[in-house]
Amino acid sequence: MDRPLIDNLQYANWSPAIFEQLRAGGVDAVHVTIAYHETFREMVLNLERWNRWFEAHPDMIFKGLSANCVHLARRSGRTAVFFGFQTPGPIEDDIGLIEICHQLGVRFMQLSYNNQSLLATGCYEAEDPGLTRFGRQAVAEMNRVGLVIDMSHSAERSTLEAIAQSARPIAITHANPAWWHPALRNKSDAVLRALTERGGMLGVSLYPHHLKGGSDCRLEDFCAMLAEAASRYGADRLGIGSDLCQDQPDSVVEWMRVGRWSRQIDYGEGSAAQPGFPPMPSWFRDNRDFGNIRAGLEAKGFDAAEVDGIMGGNWLRFYAASFGAMA
Repeated sequence: MDRPLIDNLQYANWSPAIFEQLRAGGVDAVHVTIAYHETFREMVLNLERWNRWFEAHPDMIFKGLSANCVHLARRSGRTAVFFGFQTPGPIEDDIGLIEICHQLGVRFMQLSYNNQSLLATGCYEAEDPGLTRFGRQAVAEMNRVGLVIDMSHSAERSTLEAIAQSARPIAITHANPAWWHPALRNKSDAVLRALTERGGMLGVSLYPHHLKGGSDCRLEDFCAMLAEAASRYGADRLGIGSDLCQDQPDSVVEWMRVGRWSRQIDYGEGSAAQPGFPPMPSWFRDNRDFGNIRAGLEAKGFDAAEVDGIMGGNWLRFYAASFGAMA
């Protein structure tokens, strides 16, 4: 039986030790963030670093480009690594760079992070005018080449417009329903219904600021949220996007949230009293713990096909439909 395990968002401080944990946990594919606020050239330097890792550790990891790479990963006992951007920064103001980035292996791009971008509005802005003119054209170009639109950090109107504007299903790779936990980054029922009714995917997040109860969130409560989400949107529209930031120094939080646009530290969804990365829940410390989620879903009453879908099968189907050029 084909039971792929896919985590569709991580921003770990990558190392051979983490690659070994990917293998120990049986992770067949992982979508990794290779750009937050980087320019195109800075993003290329990140690609160079990944090429060296692929060269040094071919027995554990390789570059993922298509759904077939997930099947290859399972046959060869390795992890396929798919690339994505959390901002459109690397395309700068040049729509032609969308195709170049896809040719370099990028498969996901958020239209905005927490701030307003040239394409769309981020979830921390007070006003959300929706997609810009550039944003609408970027959506069409991303559709054409097979670069998935990700609205994980985008504001409500921008997200709804991206869903409606896109000719192909889009993704929210790492967020949770706001009806479960009203974090600024979590998504409304209206957004999640629009997303899934158009064939899109939600990757549920394990980042503590997105969890009811934070670091103390219980596995049972997380799986109850998934059960309710499945009843509303369909189990086949759900996957994992853990947002695992393993081994990152706390200074990286400042880079993620502030970039170069401000000299003021923005603690975002945390608080000034709790800067840095919060502890992960006890049942998900790293890539070796996905079995806990599978067991929790089974205990909650999901059937075998639903569990297999949420743990990776649904993302695999989405990859197969999304990464190639439009016919």
